[in-house]
Amino acid sequence: MIFKIPGNPQGKQRPRFNTKTKAVYTPADTVDYEQKIRQAYIAAGGEMISKTKPIGIAIEARFIRARTNKKSAPTLKPDADNIAKIVMDALNGVAYKDDSQVADICVYKTWTDDIPCVRVEIYALDE
Repeated sequence: MIFKIPGNPQGKQRPRFNTKTKAVYTPADTVDYEQKIRQAYIAAGGEMISKTKPIGIAIEARFIRARTNKKSAPTLKPDADNIAKIVMDALNGVAYKDDSQVADICVYKTWTDDIPCVRVEIYALDE
């Protein structure tokens, strides 16, 4: 299953702490982006791949290159591990029962001259 999340890649933000209520909460940007990921997966025809089998996932974050940037690979924020975390957490209960099933993962950041997005390929691994 391959699908894309249009727009600038985003990473998982750290939980926040409300000092008045002593409550821990997830930032709204993270909640919104996780919903966007789920919607993109479902719109592409995504279904539950497995509730028990191991899963593989490849994530490509495509960034727009600034005209002055000559670097061969994007080294800007968000970090690759935070991009992986937000994608895997968003697909919990949608593509797999829990992201602990993800046994194989590849995350890379690339430049694009087109529209920025995150391209995700998700698949069941043979046991």
